[in-house]
Amino acid sequence: MHRPLGGALDELYPSFPNILALTLHGFLILLQTVFLVSLPALVLVPVWSAALYMTAVLGVNWAVCRVLNGKETVVQSSVELGREGEGHESEEWIYLNGVSIGHHWLHSNANRLAFTFRRPVTAVHNRTWGIIFDLLQCIIERNFCYATSDIRRSYAVVKKALLHTEKNKVVLILHSQGGIEGGLILDWLLSELPFDTLHKLEIYTFGSASNHFNNPLRDSTKTATTGVTRNPNAVRHIEHYAAAGEFVARWGVLTFARMENRYMGRVFIRPGTGHLLNQHYLNCIFPLGPDQHVAENSPFMNMEAVFTSDGEQEGTRKGYWETLRNGGERTNGAVVEDRRDGVERVGSWGVQTPVVPSKEKEGKPKVKDFSRLWRYRNGRSPKD
Repeated sequence: MHRPLGGALDELYPSFPNILALTLHGFLILLQTVFLVSLPALVLVPVWSAALYMTAVLGVNWAVCRVLNGKETVVQSSVELGREGEGHESEEWIYLNGVSIGHHWLHSNANRLAFTFRRPVTAVHNRTWGIIFDLLQCIIERNFCYATSDIRRSYAVVKKALLHTEKNKVVLILHSQGGIEGGLILDWLLSELPFDTLHKLEIYTFGSASNHFNNPLRDSTKTATTGVTRNPNAVRHIEHYAAAGEFVARWGVLTFARMENRYMGRVFIRPGTGHLLNQHYLNCIFPLGPDQHVAENSPFMNMEAVFTSDGEQEGTRKGYWETLRNGGERTNGAVVEDRRDGVERVGSWGVQTPVVPSKEKEGKPKVKDFSRLWRYRNGRSPKD
């Protein structure tokens, strides 16, 4: 897929802050690699020498990361939103970043999201300790469900927003390692908050590294006071966006979403590679025009979708309408899978038989017909 350029907000744009961040990360990769490789040799030296060596290396690592991370743990987007940014006071948009993100890239991510959706964005900093140490942290968080200080801090911010009486919608955007932390935060919220409060929450992930996303059914699909039928799940909407060729998504959402009842929500898979939020995901899915508004001709969103279930046309139609009706929340997750330059299938991962692509035909639905997040672009709002 053609990857549009996003300008100064791109992580690899040749600006001084970006070059500095890349240089520091390069140094950390070298330092951490040498440190980990040398650990077995420490058994040959006195304990005090090994302790001194480890203290020195970790001290240098901490000092470099302090420069990368800055002092702020929660930052706000700082761009002018224009008239489209008005009227969203009852919404709270929160972003959790992935690996290797320092304070400059965090600000760039928050501002890019604010431009895209024309809402102020609160970014909770998942601090970096260097790419290699970040990956080790991912393994610990994901495999042992360990709540680090970054997870606990993010949980407090999300919970506070959900309990705010003047907020009727909380949108949580997760990227990379943020998907792991968001999945753990959701588990925590499910055990502490009533479902009516959780119903304010919407979750959207990009390149999620998480191995699960829970979204249990409510006790009843009707409210006690009005009797109005509502979404039967605790969280109203969950969507996952992944690139077919990038290793973090393969390590996370693209593997575990195929396991029954493991990964709730609708999954969108775009052709291509690249894991950076601004440069690889948002530029491809929500390209910005010269006026910093999302262009209407997004190549990915305008791709045609072919829906198949068990290879039969009747199954195809049933799978299509079921996907439209419940948003993929009551099934194991609806998938939009791209092959070549188009969308080849949309169906349930519960289907065990091979999926046979349908023939091309006119009037085929587009990817954007299934993306709720697309309906938030440029200050718009989807129907609830």
